[in-house]
Formats: sequence, C-alpha cells, structure tokens
Amino acid sequence: MEFTVGQIAALLDGQVEGNATAKIRELAKIEDAGTGSLAFLSNLKYEHFLYATGATAVIVANSFTPKQPVSAALIRVEDPYSSFSRLLEEYQKALAALKTGVEQPSFVGESSHLGENHYRGAFSYIGENCQLGFNVKIYPQAYLGDNVKIGNNTTIFAGAKIYSNTVIGNNCTIHAGAVLGSAGFGFAPQKDGSYRDIPQTGNVVLEDNVNIGANTTIDCATLGSTIIHEGTKIDNLVQIAHNVEIGRHTVIASQSGISGSAKLGNNCTIAGQVGIVGHISLADKTIVGAQSGVSKTITQTGTIIQGSPAFDYKQNLRSLAVFRRLPELEKQLNQLKEKI
Repeated sequence: MEFTVGQIAALLDGQVEGNATAKIRELAKIEDAGTGSLAFLSNLKYEHFLYATGATAVIVANSFTPKQPVSAALIRVEDPYSSFSRLLEEYQKALAALKTGVEQPSFVGESSHLGENHYRGAFSYIGENCQLGFNVKIYPQAYLGDNVKIGNNTTIFAGAKIYSNTVIGNNCTIHAGAVLGSAGFGFAPQKDGSYRDIPQTGNVVLEDNVNIGANTTIDCATLGSTIIHEGTKIDNLVQIAHNVEIGRHTVIASQSGISGSAKLGNNCTIAGQVGIVGHISLADKTIVGAQSGVSKTITQTGTIIQGSPAFDYKQNLRSLAVFRRLPELEKQLNQLKEKI
C-alpha cells in the first residue's frame, strides 16, 4: 500500500510542510525510519532523531518549532501520538480486510448465520445458532460455542475460546488464547470440608470497541452477565471473575486480577499486577498503581491509590520514604535508649 504525504495529512486533518506528493509505503520509529517511511515525534526526548532521520515524513505537534533544518516533510497535527495510533489502526484494518473466505477444514453449525465478507481460518469451530455480523474474522483454531453473538468488524484471533451464549459487540478484538465465558470460581463449602460446585449459568457480554489481550480470561456470571462496557481495553494475562462489571473506556494492565462481583467505573486505570477483591466498587476515573491490593470500595471520582493494602498515592509514597529509613531510625532509637 502506498499513499502520498498529502493524503495522510488529509486523513489526520493535518497540515503539510514540505513535499506533499512524496510517497509513503510504511510506518516506522523515527530512529529507524528510511525513505518511504512515516514516523512521529511526540516525546521531545527523541527530538534529536528528527534532524538525522531518513523518514520521508514525520508527524509533529502544531506547536512544535524545530531547532535545526529538517529534511523530512512535516505533518502538523494537534496530537502526534494519537494521530500515529490512528494510522496504525487504519493500517491494521487494511491488512485484516485482505483476509476473506473460508479455509478448510472448518466447521459451522447448520443453524448459525454468518454475515458477508467474513473470514474463517482452518480448524476453526462455530457451534449451533451463532449470529455473526459482516466483516468478522475468525482465525485458525478459534472456538465459538453455541448461541454466540458477534457484531460487525470484530476479530477473533487464533486459539481464542468463546464459550456458549457469549455476546460480543462491534469492532472488538479478541487476541490469541483468550477465554471468554469459562465457569466462574464458585464452590459451596460443605460440613465435611469438601466443596460442591455451584453451576455458573450466566454469560459474558462485551460491548462495542472492546479489546481483550492474549491469554486473558473472563468468567461467565453465576446468574446474569459479566459485563465489559464500551471502549474498555484489557491487556494480556488478566483474570476477570464472575459477575464483574467494568465501565466504559477503562484500561487494565497485564497480570491483574478482579474478583467476583467487583464493579469498576468508567475511565479507570488499573496498572499491572493489581488485585481487586470481590464485591467492592471503584468510582469513575480511579487510578490504581502497580502491584496494589484493593480491598475497599472507592467512592470519590479521580482517586489515585497504591500499595497493598492500597491507600492514597501520596501518603503511600511518604510511607515508603519512612520505610526505607527504618534501619537508620532504629539505630538512632537504640542510641537514644543507651543515653537514657
């Protein structure tokens, strides 16, 4: 695929400084880019690469003023990082659009309906009474159980397992090895010390524009639905337990775990290796720092917490500063004891 600098600028609502007719064939990092490449400069820590880059064009902020001459054409936009991300999305969509048709062997239940322009990879399995929209991509060895519903322009990558009754919206991406709809961790303790399985009869619902990372698992609800609302992005290796509800446009980083019936608000940020106990709620725009353990409900919008157990971020930093000085403080305390 090949586009002119001017065409790319028009897509991004940007302005060109330099040769608008130059051809762009690929996207690249600014330090590695060569002729025919498009790069971007967002973090000024990398500004020095701009003056030596071989890129044909570079996306920069409207407010950016070069300190030296630049050989590359500049595409000026409001937010270079977001604009470059948008190009990557469009590029990915263009590549995905090339995948159409059916590879054999693959299986589709007789009562299932698949929309136009879909792709089914070899050894994929689609059960009975499934409803798939148009331009859905099912990669090799993916499994869809009975009664699964998938919206338009959604991609299920290789080896993902979508259990029965799962509902997935439009423009979603499920990466390789993810499991949606497996049984929630529900066991009733018995008097003799054993455990009895509690049937998990609910499902998983993903709204539009949700991304699920590789090897992430989302358990079905005991009753009702485990719900991931619109625009939420979940990283690789995340565990979402039964009856959890995650709000719109929330991001969850790798190796985090959310226990049953917890509710996360909209626009929350959950960093890596965070554990959230069950049956609590996090207010909108809550930020949880890495390796935190959250055990209490957060009611105030925009709260930032960290630690295990997690509490106010700034207080946590002050506490850590004191903790690092404990050996010195102990020594001083012993010296005071000797004087007394």
